[in-house]
Amino acid sequence: MNHTDAEILFAESQRFKQWWVWLMLLGFNSLFLFGVYKQVLGGHQFGDKPMSNEGLLFATVFNILLTISFYLFRLKTQIKTDGIYVRFFPFHLSFKHFSWENISKSFVRQYNPLGEYGGWGLRFGLFGKGKAYNVSGDQGLQLVFSDNKKLLIGTQKPEELEETLNEIGQLKK
Repeated sequence: MNHTDAEILFAESQRFKQWWVWLMLLGFNSLFLFGVYKQVLGGHQFGDKPMSNEGLLFATVFNILLTISFYLFRLKTQIKTDGIYVRFFPFHLSFKHFSWENISKSFVRQYNPLGEYGGWGLRFGLFGKGKAYNVSGDQGLQLVFSDNKKLLIGTQKPEELEETLNEIGQLKK
């Protein structure tokens, strides 16, 4: 059976939803747009030590593109009969497939995003924690592979995910 044909038993799509991230991004965008309005369009320097017009325009465009990229980030997780599929767009253009045969442990756990992985996003944990793909919260699907490598996939549906793993006999602690 082609792995794309396998039945989807669980699906989740997540985005960055932290209000403080959006407040910071929108605050920076507003500040830079005001600077462009005042300095580039209005002809009055913006700040005590103003950037060049080109520098201000570049910084403004960079901040807007950063905001758009945060909007486009998506973490998609699927549990299928043949394994786990995960895609963290734009880092992964297609789903990564992890076959049940290569997974020695799979369970849902609470974790500390800052303490264990240094925050949210595509992260590399310290002290043997492995990789993490997460966008918010503190619940995740912990995978331990046959070669002892680890991957944590964040979830906003921990109970449903654990129930699905249990139903198919793949809840392995």
